[in-house]
Amino acid sequence: MSSDDSIAASRRGVLKCLAFGGAGTLFSLAGGVLAPLDLALAATKGRKSAMLDAPLFVQISDTHIGFNKEANPDVAGTLKQTIDLVNSMPVKPAFIVHTGDITHLSKASEFDTAAQLLSQLKVTELHTTPGEHDMADASASEYFNRYGKASANRGYYSFDTRGVHFVGLINVLNFKPNGLGALGSQQLEWLEADLKGRSASTPIVVFAHMPLWTIYEPWGWGTGDADQMTSYLRRFGSVTVLNGHIHQIVQKVEGNLTFHTARSTAFPQATAGNGPAPGPLKVPAEQLQKMLGLSSVTLKRHPSTLALTDSTLA
Repeated sequence: MSSDDSIAASRRGVLKCLAFGGAGTLFSLAGGVLAPLDLALAATKGRKSAMLDAPLFVQISDTHIGFNKEANPDVAGTLKQTIDLVNSMPVKPAFIVHTGDITHLSKASEFDTAAQLLSQLKVTELHTTPGEHDMADASASEYFNRYGKASANRGYYSFDTRGVHFVGLINVLNFKPNGLGALGSQQLEWLEADLKGRSASTPIVVFAHMPLWTIYEPWGWGTGDADQMTSYLRRFGSVTVLNGHIHQIVQKVEGNLTFHTARSTAFPQATAGNGPAPGPLKVPAEQLQKMLGLSSVTLKRHPSTLALTDSTLA
């Protein structure tokens, strides 16, 4: 794991957070390996020539539309800043991936507001996976009525674009002890079948809401049956696993698998173990914009290390 804490070191000394808030991460494909880039750099004209032939996508996460507490009373505003930044890119991404918690309480009005905001993206294709906050209504119908078509209302699905195989998973329906996420046997069987027959040279991107590796079990920051998922992915030469949920960047490289959790566009959370429980972290108003920023990530060929540079909206 590699990271850099912008507020305080974790009391456990195991995990550190690079930055607490963020606007999104842009990914390009280079030599069969996904390379995350700084959105601020991608939006400058100086990057245009380097990006013309690159298939791109943007990941955003944890927009929490409907949240209005002190940690950030204007989550719609910070999402709008993210959208403006994506729209300013000289080469538009092929699509957007939203890794969950689109809304805060899964209300119809919150989904409607989120849809209105996201419709301002100058990118027509949006792929989503639900967070637990999107499943707050008893039937989970609000999310699936809007975003369930791609997965036939199962929550998991796959698609291919420009030589990359994408797999969206759901791990927020059947929680395990300590609040860990779970994929379940039916979804894991589907994943195994989905990956069979694919060349080991095919770049794979997996995305879900909760981390698909155990970051901090006491806070439920992990997925209890993720090891079985990982066993299906090890034969591939380039695998990128994207998650949200913890509102900060934590990364791990394990062989050819790169795990990456995204920042939130809404509010910060404390680093693992730094406090009694996870939840919205209130900071002085003048510091919030410094924690809602942009991340620059460079991924080199495996075996590799990850290099991160954080820049803030401030």
